[in-house]
Amino acid sequence: MARRSKRKMPERSDYMMKEQKKIEATLDPRTMQYLSKFFNKGVISRLEHVIAVGKESDVYMATAGDAEAVTGEYVIVKFFRIETSTFFNMVDYITGDPRFTKMEGRSKSAIIDTWCRKEFGNLEIASNAGVMVPKPYMFNKSILAMEFIGDEGNPAPQLRNYSMDIDEAERMRATIMDYVKKMYSAGLVHGDLSEYNTLVKGGVPYLIDFGQGVVTRHPHALAFLRRDIENMASYFKHAYGIETDVIKEYNSITGSDAADTEG
Repeated sequence: MARRSKRKMPERSDYMMKEQKKIEATLDPRTMQYLSKFFNKGVISRLEHVIAVGKESDVYMATAGDAEAVTGEYVIVKFFRIETSTFFNMVDYITGDPRFTKMEGRSKSAIIDTWCRKEFGNLEIASNAGVMVPKPYMFNKSILAMEFIGDEGNPAPQLRNYSMDIDEAERMRATIMDYVKKMYSAGLVHGDLSEYNTLVKGGVPYLIDFGQGVVTRHPHALAFLRRDIENMASYFKHAYGIETDVIKEYNSITGSDAADTEG
């Protein structure tokens, strides 16, 4: 019979504290200072672990705090990185947006902060338009907190990893196009719509990653809209053989008779 060690096993609270310190050690002091506001406002009570690493940001799971606006047990916290390979692409989506003027000559950190504020605002517009998106809770500098989309701590799958029959796929495509129309009517274009930026929870699509979203007054808004429609049309055609009349969808969304867009 194996002898049981007499060494006292650590308490779970001690273990979680050590894990928390490991996470905090990976964040620079300035980021931790920004993050402290989320704790103070009761949006989060503990930062848990990374669930996604992208070109522009790191996405963490966090335990929800006691703020009245926060729903569910978990919160998504998105940290935008200043040193990012897509920094100059960000400028293209900010310049020309009437919400953000005088961006020329701004520092990288200022651009990233604007990008974070922009995604928060875009989520608000989409949510108010009746589109299923993560509810935005708050932002501070380069950090954004929003609703967790998933079940029992497990993130909802991306559309590309969600299995469905042809009938459900038809309904899913129609729902997403309805979202695009609602957003356009509210003055917003997603700008990066794809099977990667769509989650599915309980058979319902949720759109995410709104950083590239632009208002319809942006000079390239119609080109971005056309690309969004084409991206989803391409996915549903290759995955399910569903044909989409891109021109018809575009005209239905914009209320125009011709798809005269740049690009």
